[in-house]
Amino acid sequence: MPGAPGVPSQSLVLVPRHHKGPEARRGERQSSSSFADYYFVTREVMQRDIAAGDFIEHAEFSGNLYGTSKAAVRAVQAMNRICVLDVDLQGVRNIKKTDLRPIYIFVQPPSLDVLEQRLRQRNTETEESLAKRLAAARADMESSKEPGLFDLIIVNDSLDKAYWVLKEALSEEIKKAQATGHS
Repeated sequence: MPGAPGVPSQSLVLVPRHHKGPEARRGERQSSSSFADYYFVTREVMQRDIAAGDFIEHAEFSGNLYGTSKAAVRAVQAMNRICVLDVDLQGVRNIKKTDLRPIYIFVQPPSLDVLEQRLRQRNTETEESLAKRLAAARADMESSKEPGLFDLIIVNDSLDKAYWVLKEALSEEIKKAQATGHS
């Protein structure tokens, strides 16, 4: 479930009884604050595992490698849980090449101006990193219009509203899976 950079798509995955992401791995970095959903490894280990084909998707952003391991996704599936992945557009395109049957949901801000305001209010960005995030968000929002790339686009103008749209979409997918016998 990608979102434009800086859009709090991770806030939406607090759906009760659903597992948030399997294992997002990335190379170690300094000044990490709250990264409970990341498994940190050295860049060398990450590159070795990517080369071995151990990831369903991987990408580099701001000098860090991120990815989702096949083993972690299989573990969530084995628990008969919904696996929510927070990936970028490159990750979406890579996942589409697998045998997984996900729904693709893009989370975007109401506008780039609103996104810039939100990022500035967080007071965590330098002007350079802010410019990078906004440029990436602009490109992602444009790419999200590509036919067939996403099943649903959620505009995160209100966290409560966006949460309920996500919850309804997941509920519909659960009903479809139960009706067809897929889990």
